[in-house]
Amino acid sequence: MTEKRMSRWYFGGLASTGAACCTHPLDLIKVHLQTQQEVKQRMMGMIVHVAKNDGLLALYNGLSASLCRQMSYSLTRFAIYETVRDTGISQSPMPFYQKVLLGAFGGFTGGFVGTPADMVNVRMQNDMKLPPELRRNYKHAVDGLIRVWREEGVRKLFSGATMASSRGALVTVGQLACYDQAKELVLGTGLIGDNIATHFLSSVIAGGSATFLCQPLDVLKTRLMNSKGEYTGIIHCFQETAKLGPLAFYKGLVPAGIRLIPHTVFTFIFLEKLRKYFGIPIIS
Repeated sequence: MTEKRMSRWYFGGLASTGAACCTHPLDLIKVHLQTQQEVKQRMMGMIVHVAKNDGLLALYNGLSASLCRQMSYSLTRFAIYETVRDTGISQSPMPFYQKVLLGAFGGFTGGFVGTPADMVNVRMQNDMKLPPELRRNYKHAVDGLIRVWREEGVRKLFSGATMASSRGALVTVGQLACYDQAKELVLGTGLIGDNIATHFLSSVIAGGSATFLCQPLDVLKTRLMNSKGEYTGIIHCFQETAKLGPLAFYKGLVPAGIRLIPHTVFTFIFLEKLRKYFGIPIIS
């Protein structure tokens, strides 16, 4: 008999949190590139600019909010996706279209749940770019959430929720559904076993798919969450971004891919290890 293990509902949140600790500087640079109104800095220039002006530790600005986001957004989407998927683990593999639909639902729900932490994350990462008198100076993620609630109201906590939820759906389809499908196809060749090489290859494919699918929405989401009232809504934000040209929707694509693909790889490697050593045994 071969022992299989399935994830516990919170493994995805833990794995994503560990991945965020490894890739947070890339996420911060991505936010800086997306929120500049005109192209003034490229990726390497922005890294040097941040490190030179604010120190190397500034690359980890907003880490607490990033971890808070993963334990709300990613925990929710992984819990929904993997719990439903694993209910039929002893039967034939779930068809790809069902994985896509399940991933979209889980990601949309997770995106909504994680919107407050996501907004604070964007603000904390972007704070250093603002003049001292305009900086919000949140001490940590919880302080940011409380201050937004007190100073701007509960509705502001969910500013950009539609965009964040839509992006969450696309990212989850790209990551979870494509990872499962890629892993299934790789194992089906019989050339590689269920090992770290398979996990790495499948997660690279998943990360690339997620980057391509979600980048336009990611740019709009970041602009909405970081706004100080200059946008009246999603349509207005779209129109203002479109004035910069079609490539504006893919601003920061390279750092987004450089950030999202490693984040996806770390997430699934951590998840597979958690499943292997601490998952729920299933004897088949």
